[in-house]
Amino acid sequence: MTIRPVRTDDDWEGARAVRRRVFIEAQDCPPAEEWDGHDAASRHLVGVQDGAVIATARWRSVPHHEQIVAKLERFAVLPAHRGHGYGRALVQATLDDARAAGFGTFLLHAQAHLEAFYASFGFRPTGRRFTEVGIPHVEMIRTD
Repeated sequence: MTIRPVRTDDDWEGARAVRRRVFIEAQDCPPAEEWDGHDAASRHLVGVQDGAVIATARWRSVPHHEQIVAKLERFAVLPAHRGHGYGRALVQATLDDARAAGFGTFLLHAQAHLEAFYASFGFRPTGRRFTEVGIPHVEMIRTD
């Protein structure tokens, strides 16, 4: 899988298709929640294999405790492509992309069952736990 920023309409449509399949169809996320109005202000990445988008993520700058941080979001890999390390590669590429833009603090809202996965990248829980669209989440942060 090759990971790159979204560059074309086809990339964007591929990213939307992955998010639709993973979040709206598989996790029953309401479309209004998934298409939350932050896409225009976000940097999007896609994972491409054999010319098809199979994974996506986005990040954007947000205020957090009196500083501006990179919030990493919408990590998704199509079910047929899981178990090959693509999720790990996508998280690392997203961190690297945000770091290249000048960020050193990274925030994410992890689905609670993925807390250990994100901890393996150096994220630590802030103590804030919440439920979003019926799914338990934990806020996590990493500072380089």
